[in-house]
Amino acid sequence: MKLSKVMPEGMVFPYDFGFFPETRGEDGDPLDVLIICDEPTFPGCQIDSRLVGAILANQRSAGQKEMRNDRIIAVAEASVLYASVHDLSDLEPMVLKQIEEFFVNYQKVGEVEFILMGHDNSVGARTILERASEKH
Repeated sequence: MKLSKVMPEGMVFPYDFGFFPETRGEDGDPLDVLIICDEPTFPGCQIDSRLVGAILANQRSAGQKEMRNDRIIAVAEASVLYASVHDLSDLEPMVLKQIEEFFVNYQKVGEVEFILMGHDNSVGARTILERASEKH
């Protein structure tokens, strides 16, 4: 495992955050995934999950050009609380809004602008994952 950065004081990920091994997103890093589950897991945990959608976004650092950096959203297969969530539209709107705001503010602390561009459904999330797998 490798620590890439430390969370800013007072911030925590709203659910488990990780990446898909052997993928490469538009930003050159492994494709990010936020996994919604009932309880936090632990670093390095592999979680069987189903894709429910994606938050489509661009990001821009100071002096850098804008680049795509989507966030895949998945639900842990073992989840009881979120068993009925199969698409982003199944989430409470406030939950999705809070997830979006987390990413905006998390990036802002690192002086990176996270620009929300919309959402995609589970089919769109699968397409993003497949493209990222091909780039690896």
